Amino acid sequence: MTQAPLQSTPLALIGAGHTHLVGLRRWRDRGFRPPAGSVLINPDPEAWYSGMMPGLLAGRYQPEDCAIALEPLCANLGIELVIGQLAELNADQRLLRLDDGRQYQAELLSLNIGSSPACLLQDGSLPVIPVKSFATLYRQWRLWRDGHAPVNLALAGAGPAAFELALALQASLPNSRISLIGSTPLLARHPSTLQRRALRLLHERGIDYQLDQLTGIRQGRLLLASGIELEGFDALVLATGAQPHACQQTSGLRCDPLGFIAVDSCLRSLSHSAILASGDCAKVPDSHHCGVHAVRQGQTLADNLQALLCQQPLQRYQPQSRTLALLDTSDGRALLSYGQLAAAGRWARWWKTWLDTRFISQHRIQ
Repeated sequence: MTQAPLQSTPLALIGAGHTHLVGLRRWRDRGFRPPAGSVLINPDPEAWYSGMMPGLLAGRYQPEDCAIALEPLCANLGIELVIGQLAELNADQRLLRLDDGRQYQAELLSLNIGSSPACLLQDGSLPVIPVKSFATLYRQWRLWRDGHAPVNLALAGAGPAAFELALALQASLPNSRISLIGSTPLLARHPSTLQRRALRLLHERGIDYQLDQLTGIRQGRLLLASGIELEGFDALVLATGAQPHACQQTSGLRCDPLGFIAVDSCLRSLSHSAILASGDCAKVPDSHHCGVHAVRQGQTLADNLQALLCQQPLQRYQPQSRTLALLDTSDGRALLSYGQLAAAGRWARWWKTWLDTRFISQHRIQ
């Protein structure tokens, strides 16, 4: 097979995650255009907004409400949109190889590629549907909704995504029995009052929550760390914590012990000064993996990429000490937490809807 020619670019943005979307919007608003020949590489022509997935499954949104077309945004900034999946990265040479063999060499590189589903030892005896990617889960849900719903459906996870999806699936698949398995207390990073309210909601909706760690699947049984084996499930939705992409650990980039790219407070790689990383693929000081932090990093990333292109000083990203969380409960209400504050109500769902739809409209170019 003939090797694809190497293409050079002054700037390569890998992934259309929340941070890159916010960064592109900031450039557009400020009238900045990156150098000619810059590229955005992403597996899909749209960027899906994950915060709206529960609302989509619960029937409040249509797919087109939750996606941002990338071509108009890129065209507005003079950036070429390249549809492809990153397969290999050589950080020393800033060399990228896509899964179809195309190769790019970038003078400046920014990674916002998110995370991959957690690895699970399994024998293929049970369908496993990862929450990421958004489109994959949505396609499977449509098959279930249209008459192939599982009688017993398990979800693995204890965070906001798993909680919201459990409620959304219960609302949209009323003939399915939903069970949630988490390796930590439900919503462990949130106030105890919110945790208790969330557990009560699950109980009221007939959703079991089992505190145990899912370790694998064998002969259709879910294997738990406690030694318990659960049987009778027809499918598993995997909504566990973020795992780094394999290409990060073979790239030559310095990574933390878990494999996430180690960056400084300016979002610059600790080992390669011409590479920046943000969002779920990076270990940002004093920050953790969540959509709120990824969005907040966008302005700093945009400013620092522009500064590097223009040989100007970099700015430091200062994470919020408290973050706002709004969790859709698929009944017209939402749960809210902010620091140690916890609340719930229809007003919270209205607030979440306003924030989500505003994010889409801010980044969409007609």
